[in-house]
Amino acid sequence: MATGAFIHEPDPEFPGWHTWTSSNGVRFNAHGLGRMIIRREGERSTRFRLVETTGLHSNMHDNVHGGVTLALIDVAMFATIFAVLGADAAGSVTLDLHNQFIGAGRVGQPLDVVSEVMKETRRLVFLRGTVEQGDHLVASFVGTLRKPSAAAAS
Repeated sequence: MATGAFIHEPDPEFPGWHTWTSSNGVRFNAHGLGRMIIRREGERSTRFRLVETTGLHSNMHDNVHGGVTLALIDVAMFATIFAVLGADAAGSVTLDLHNQFIGAGRVGQPLDVVSEVMKETRRLVFLRGTVEQGDHLVASFVGTLRKPSAAAAS
């Protein structure tokens, strides 16, 4: 299903997952990160996956660059409010993102962001989560998104 800014439909390669792709194909998400998929995990949570990490995502230590991890968290927060709240997040903005790096992300493995909507108000959504590779914890975070104004949403 195209939702304006994003294509979100069942992924034929990953049963139970849905695509998360910009509908015009020229945004940072696809070119800077790569193929991303999402699935619900519980009533208020999602698992958002960068399917493949490559050398383009690496730092000088051949691990996933911290900037890639932060960008993935940011995109995952938007995808989570779409999946959990049913809101088109395209007009939303990140107000804050607090991150703790815990371990190195490994290039060559998928990178997952597990996000939970903690609270929703009229204008804000508060989230928290972790970045994982299998049993390996890469980072934890909390963040706040501001929903689009009524004028921006129409």
